[in-house]
Amino acid sequence: MARRGENVYKRKDGRWEGRILKQDGKYQYIYAKTYKEVKEKKKKYQENIKHFNKERTNISKNSVELFDLWLKNGIAERVKPSTYENYHSCMQKYVIPFFKKSGNDRITEISVSQFVKSIKNNSSLSESYKRKIISIFKMALGEILRNSADYSLIVGNIKLPKSDNEVIQVFSVREQRIVEKTALHWRDKRALGILLCFYTGIRLGELCGLKWSDIDLEAGTMSILRTVSRTKNFQEGGNKTVLLVGKPKSRKSIRKIPLPDFLLKILKEGKPHSANENNYILSGTDIPMDPRTYQKLYKRILMHAEIKDRKFHAIRHTFATRALELGIDIKTLSEILGHSNVSITLNIYAHSLMEQKKVAIDRLNKMHIKHMEMDLFTVNNSVISI
Repeated sequence: MARRGENVYKRKDGRWEGRILKQDGKYQYIYAKTYKEVKEKKKKYQENIKHFNKERTNISKNSVELFDLWLKNGIAERVKPSTYENYHSCMQKYVIPFFKKSGNDRITEISVSQFVKSIKNNSSLSESYKRKIISIFKMALGEILRNSADYSLIVGNIKLPKSDNEVIQVFSVREQRIVEKTALHWRDKRALGILLCFYTGIRLGELCGLKWSDIDLEAGTMSILRTVSRTKNFQEGGNKTVLLVGKPKSRKSIRKIPLPDFLLKILKEGKPHSANENNYILSGTDIPMDPRTYQKLYKRILMHAEIKDRKFHAIRHTFATRALELGIDIKTLSEILGHSNVSITLNIYAHSLMEQKKVAIDRLNKMHIKHMEMDLFTVNNSVISI
């Protein structure tokens, strides 16, 4: 229910959501566990934006100062901690070092063009990572130069590298079968989470964030409401990293997935009689399992199964590939995966879709041959003589 005039709402998942109307007419969303925390975050965000807008008007400032300002006041309160960690890493590792060099201390058409060129020509980076760096850089520049006469000239000329469909990691049917059997017989029952991922396509963080209350054994469904991640701790003092439980990757990532019968049976048999519905499935406590810890378990299973090492995300890619091979339509698959739109699914799994197209054309080919054979054996009454 909304708090009148404040644009603060309590969501169905129990969290509070605050909305702030931006200058472009769109809303900025802020989330927290309590009403008070949302109010504080909204206030801090608005103060930071006010400070950022005031400082960024001075474009003659040193470029490094402007990028630092964007990191600290322009973006920190608007994105998830894991996303901010990606932005921070990109800026500190690639953008800021480049603009610290002599001759690049100002944001100009030339310095920006040279930076983009240096990233595109960096052979040590994958094409997808180059796109990521330049996308974050372009976002930062867009906010720093907003309402500036230089905006179109500088930001408008930044072109992202063309998205070549990179080969994604997928387990073969044989490999998948071996990994599944190994996980089923593994002494640590948490390994069964691998099967859950093979047949639902959920991400590692989403797996670690599953609670028993998310599983509806009667309806045969699983709700994805949260994700777990270990991120860098930007607060002074304390550990270098912190384990965070937050919302899934996008709004579409909050979803309900039907479960196959064999998985429901495994979950029913594996659920302790005294299980607290609010406990996490993998840890069995109110503290989630660290995704890095589960990664190590997954690696041990691959090693024991004598299967080539792959990233955990390969299980998600394998689920999508098998689904397409079985003829599941792309819209349904996109919703199960929790992609924000169908085009993402289409772009990632273009290779699998091409295989499906080949299968479809092969069926048409067989239909043509069958029809031609039938025509050859058709008896023409006009040539029959008595």
